[in-house]
Amino acid sequence: MMRGLQTPVRAIRRRVFTEVAKLGFKADADTLLTDMEAIPYEIVNDDTEEKYRESTYRARAIVRERLRLAMGLSLRPENKPVHLTAGVEASNISEKYYEPPLMQVIPSACERCEENKYEVSNMCKGCLAHPCQEVCPKGAISMVNGKSFIDQEKCIKCGKCKSVCPYDAIAKKERPCKNACGVGAIVSDKYGRAYIDTEKCVSCGMCMVSCPFGAISDKSQIFQLTRALQEGGEIVAEIAPAFVGQFGDNITPRNIKAALQELGFSEVYEVALGADIGAISEAHHYVEKVVSGELPFLLTSCCPSWAMMAKKFFPDLIDQISQELTPMVATARTIKQEHPNARVVFIGPCAAKKLEASRRTVRSDVDFVVTYEELQAMFDAKEIDLTKYSAESSFHDATGAGRGYACAGGVAEAIEKCVNEYYPGVDVNIEHAEGLAECKKILTLAKAGRMNGCLIEGMGCPGGCIAGAGTNIPVAKAKKALANYVKNSTNDIPPSELAEIELK
Repeated sequence: MMRGLQTPVRAIRRRVFTEVAKLGFKADADTLLTDMEAIPYEIVNDDTEEKYRESTYRARAIVRERLRLAMGLSLRPENKPVHLTAGVEASNISEKYYEPPLMQVIPSACERCEENKYEVSNMCKGCLAHPCQEVCPKGAISMVNGKSFIDQEKCIKCGKCKSVCPYDAIAKKERPCKNACGVGAIVSDKYGRAYIDTEKCVSCGMCMVSCPFGAISDKSQIFQLTRALQEGGEIVAEIAPAFVGQFGDNITPRNIKAALQELGFSEVYEVALGADIGAISEAHHYVEKVVSGELPFLLTSCCPSWAMMAKKFFPDLIDQISQELTPMVATARTIKQEHPNARVVFIGPCAAKKLEASRRTVRSDVDFVVTYEELQAMFDAKEIDLTKYSAESSFHDATGAGRGYACAGGVAEAIEKCVNEYYPGVDVNIEHAEGLAECKKILTLAKAGRMNGCLIEGMGCPGGCIAGAGTNIPVAKAKKALANYVKNSTNDIPPSELAEIELK
């Protein structure tokens, strides 16, 4: 699992984001195009210590496409000349800018990994038993020069040979991005390169963080946001609870709040506030609708990839998806009630939130979405060392239940705690799935009537939000940091009156 590891792929992504943030903070329309054209040469040059590709020219070409995606633009077509800066005029704004699709494969970066293939490695001992040959149903394995050999024309990729080899000498080659996609959205183009089927994709970003060559990337709003911050005005940040540990081992909420204010944010809220509202509301919803028998089961809605997958692949279950506001939206509406003229920026671990914030019903609530990865690049652009900043106060206080939303199983646990507290004697049947493949399985069971009476939590990323595509640290480290944050919360569960809040 590569999520959170500081690889050269992450290094070059961060460098591109940093340079784009600098463009936004500079906000010089006269030099924008020239500055943009110079970035690939600044990142990839003869003095670059780490060669990202076998060719400087190829590395630079890939950076150009990354640059366009980081500016919010789409990749250039391969079959006609389009300048690097084409379309920049439209994206050079201090407002939300989005060109679908969110996730794109950079063709020049794709190494055309084999999708599914079994090969004999040099670990083969040419043993007397040759069980691989004996179990092959198609006679695809023979002995060549004293070693096992697989005839790819006959092989049906059943994997029986691999399962019986006593030396683990048979390797299964898979396309990492395809293997990571739980909805089968990764296909091959006519050149054998990865391609994303947008009809199936739910933008979880697991393909992006699983590609060892960094050939998949999402679009960013970092340029438009930094422009807005440079222009000034009231801009309020809402930061998801998975933030703990993402910016350094000893970085506190006060450090982060002060650093965000240094960037230009006027105030900072914790998204766990919206999670608290959601937890108590969904507890009431579960008791009133599922326990009463009105609904067969209830699906949580806070993960946009999970909710999008349910709507795309299981349209018959739409009525069972919770209609409560997601924590991002609930917090944003709370902010806008208190700061009606403010623009709201969601900062979190999730790439798919960029799509949620672009929905017609949400666009007016959330003005920008950036990930922790992108925020770190903004700090880099301004040369902000978080250890040197500390606010007088922390974020607006939230409960342990709301903060626990960031970990797989945490949403259902928060709702269960609220039911146990406010509806004593009512049993809660909990089911949860993490990773879209498992989510798909549990929805199949639900559709078949095998989950009746259940509260079903789905998380698109294995591990939950702490394992999102926009995180900075390994999942295990993030899980430990979040557990401590939840444990040290002043209150365990939200008060019942939160359910009565009107957030129109």
